[in-house]
Amino acid sequence: MKPQDLYILNQPEKYRDILLHVLAVVEQVVPEATLEYKWKIPFFYLDKKPFCYLNASHKKQFVDVAFMDGFQLQLHQNLLISDGGRSKVKSLRYKTLEEIDYEVLIALLKEAKQRLEKH
Repeated sequence: MKPQDLYILNQPEKYRDILLHVLAVVEQVVPEATLEYKWKIPFFYLDKKPFCYLNASHKKQFVDVAFMDGFQLQLHQNLLISDGGRSKVKSLRYKTLEEIDYEVLIALLKEAKQRLEKH
């Protein structure tokens, strides 16, 4: 089994469920993205360029869906979080499955894909 799959499957249930749902959405919206394992987390790539990553923060108790050029995205900036000194990355954070707003997630995935394809 690949390390990115093990990362997800070995998470406690509340994180694993969120990760699996987000993974399914990314695979549906951006089927050409490849899931790799970089910096000890699952990382999606498009045309060999980093696109977004998934991270389960046990300490802060959320799943981070982080967009590499999050600061450049136009949609839903009010929902994207930037902290910890991140200069480019912004993320959606989910503590429960119910918090996932699929319309927002899908819109951001599509916008991030379009931005990456232009550059």
